[in-house]
Amino acid sequence: MKLIIAVPAICALVIRAYTKNSLTTPGLVVAALTAIAHAYHPWNLPFVLLVVFFLAGTRVTHIKEDVKAKLTVASKGSSGGEGPRTHVQGRRADFLLANSLVASVLTVLHANQLYARQARVADPNKAGPEGTLCYAWGGDILIVGIIANYAAVAADTFSSELGILAKSEPRLITSPTLRKVPRGTNGAVTLWGLGAGLFGSMIIVSAATVFLPFCSDKTAGHVGGGSPWTQAERRMFMGTLVIWGALGSVLDSILGGLFQRSVRDVRSGKIVEGEGGVRVLVSDSSSKVPSRAQVKQVVGDKTSDQLQGSAVETPGLKTDAKHNPIDKHRRSSFGDEQPSRVVESGWDLLDNNDVNFLMAVTMSVGAMAGAGWYFDIPVEDVLKV
Repeated sequence: MKLIIAVPAICALVIRAYTKNSLTTPGLVVAALTAIAHAYHPWNLPFVLLVVFFLAGTRVTHIKEDVKAKLTVASKGSSGGEGPRTHVQGRRADFLLANSLVASVLTVLHANQLYARQARVADPNKAGPEGTLCYAWGGDILIVGIIANYAAVAADTFSSELGILAKSEPRLITSPTLRKVPRGTNGAVTLWGLGAGLFGSMIIVSAATVFLPFCSDKTAGHVGGGSPWTQAERRMFMGTLVIWGALGSVLDSILGGLFQRSVRDVRSGKIVEGEGGVRVLVSDSSSKVPSRAQVKQVVGDKTSDQLQGSAVETPGLKTDAKHNPIDKHRRSSFGDEQPSRVVESGWDLLDNNDVNFLMAVTMSVGAMAGAGWYFDIPVEDVLKV
């Protein structure tokens, strides 16, 4: 990307994110570094895909935000303390890394390949494998991985943010019976959400098709030229990547349903979301929470003010300064020893950002492997410059 275009574009992207409060401070730093990595590429394509994903993802997040805020409850990372749903996860640095790190690495690798080829074109005496500066049919598969990454994460974002608004109840994709689950459950899908994921993937692939410097009949035979694309090949390329990107949202649902625990608030019946995509704590069912009658018996005539900041030490009654027995709001249970949060589905192995990153890696690598097989490109030739 030309410097005269890259510098203003990066500044505009960061300034917009700052003024719109779209990113946290660490998120702004990561966004700037990610934008620089994408602008390092001699083509405009990687930077365009980053911008399209950021703008489209931000926009879809705010669609009916007030309605989505009422569909789940948020946790502050401690037992109890639920509150309105927020979208702070999409503003965090780890969220940006989960969605763009793979594409950033592939962008830098492919940029180095193109710069090396440009040097050989300028000096034909330099030894090295033949390569093209435009995107040839059957050419570099690193580009396939970059497009697949953003198509998949865009599909996942659209599916998550719009699927929760579906009129029909979601069903758990990892359940043999596809049982109905509360909105916001990891692994829950709806037809509306799957359609939204397809649309998100289509937006990314359409942008890629417009900005990819496809080799054509005009570039064939020129220095740095390559095999031209036919219209049928372009349509196949676009259609395949759109479907592949949409499958990314399905894979994310499967991974989330299996390895990401969903916690339901018993009182409201809604899913509890961890702030920033982190895990939600659940009360230990093996520990007995004292009832109000037990607390009164232990406390006696002492007032609430006398007990602030101190624990009531009584045999058989486990308490500490962080869990005052008279403060029911600090307990993740009702007064009848029943937990206020229960596990709806999934194992507690990954958080949301872990799932996003694993999905992005799988879809990018899978797309490159499929392209390499189709074009008969050996694995050892992928990184050749």
